[in-house]
Amino acid sequence: MSITIFSQGRNTSRWADALRERRPGLEVRTYPETGSPDEVEFALAWNHPQGVFKAFPNLKCIASTGAGVDHILRDPELPEGVKITRIVDENLTHDMAAFVTALVLNQVRGLHSYKEAQRQHTWKQHSYLRTKDVVIGMMGMGELGSYAAQQLSKLGFKVHGWSRSPKLMEGVGAFAGPEEFDSFLSSSHILICLLPLTKQTANILHKDTFSKLPKGAYVINVARGEHLVDQDLIDMIDQGHLSGASLDVFREEPLPADHAFWSHPAIHVTPHIASVTNPESAVSQILENYDRMRHGEALINVVSKTKGY
Repeated sequence: MSITIFSQGRNTSRWADALRERRPGLEVRTYPETGSPDEVEFALAWNHPQGVFKAFPNLKCIASTGAGVDHILRDPELPEGVKITRIVDENLTHDMAAFVTALVLNQVRGLHSYKEAQRQHTWKQHSYLRTKDVVIGMMGMGELGSYAAQQLSKLGFKVHGWSRSPKLMEGVGAFAGPEEFDSFLSSSHILICLLPLTKQTANILHKDTFSKLPKGAYVINVARGEHLVDQDLIDMIDQGHLSGASLDVFREEPLPADHAFWSHPAIHVTPHIASVTNPESAVSQILENYDRMRHGEALINVVSKTKGY
């Protein structure tokens, strides 16, 4: 048996090298060089060609190379009965919290304005907000969102979390379900999206959502581009209701050169780098699931296809 990598638009050599280094003698193949379709039982995937898995009758597991699985679940031709797993990596969790914290502090202290002042050789001090006076609204309280919320709370921010079901943790207010969404939004000075992408959460960052935030609120999206209605964000910033946004994910990646986000003065763009899987640190759990599959044991980090995460 082998581990077969299915990916489009990414260099898969680091994954292949990490697997072979950790497990010498393991056969690692990369699509389309898969060998006999009957031999493919374990797939490692990111942005795979849609419908490709139906050609492998003995496939038992599709493992995402990241924390998200929407790129797998959007395939309408996924084989029945195949387990889907995701990466749960302490490094990913810490990286995301650090990145989100950097964006929040940049906004609260207005550091971006000093870079422009530097270019103009202008010495001008600006007022800033204190952490105790800022409420952070965290949309999504899974591993990434919960840890980021706790870290922001430790810095003195008031932090509220919103999720499908209540997540109770020290220092973080709990809001849950559609019935508490408006209350959650009404006090959020900085709104952070770390939701999984599902049918229920797609396009959730739209004009009605933004209108329920306090005037001058700031939006951070580090989840998926499909959560955001692009033009609604631009409109709400231009109308003065939102002060701006930091975006790390987009509906089309790379972000097209003619997209309005590039040139908008109140929108900060980064190229999907908030939290990037390191194959060398994540390969152990891939191999653990590979071994569990071979021995007929329960897999770890299995995704619910109905929930989407």
